[in-house]
Amino acid sequence: MSKVSRRESTRQRHQRIRRRVSGTPERPRLAVYRSNQHIYAQLIDDVAQATIASASTVDPEVKGKIESGANCAAASEVGKLIAQRAKAKGIEQVVFDRGGNLYHGRVQTLADAAREAGLNF
Repeated sequence: MSKVSRRESTRQRHQRIRRRVSGTPERPRLAVYRSNQHIYAQLIDDVAQATIASASTVDPEVKGKIESGANCAAASEVGKLIAQRAKAKGIEQVVFDRGGNLYHGRVQTLADAAREAGLNF
C-alpha cells in the first residue's frame, strides 16, 4: 500500500474532472487554480485552445482591494472580477472546473461570488 501525497491526490482528481469537463465557445470552462499565496481563475475555450478572460489576486484591480491573496475575501473579489470580464465578452454560461481542489473554502467562495455577479453554472 503506497502513500499518496496531497499534491498527487489533487492532480489525480484534476485529471478525473478534466475527462468530463470541457469548454466550448458558447460555454467556456471556468478553471480555478489555488496556490498558497494566490488564487487564479480563467475562462477557457478548449475547442480553440484559447483563454478568453482571466482574473487573479495578482491583478492590479484586485491587489489594491485586498490585504492577502490567500483568504476568502480575495477569492470573492476574483470571482466578481472574472464574472465582470465574462459578461463584457458576452458570456453568461460557464462550466466550473475546480482544478482538483475540494469544493470548499476559497474555491467555493470564488464560485459563489461569480454566481452572484451573474454567471450561470
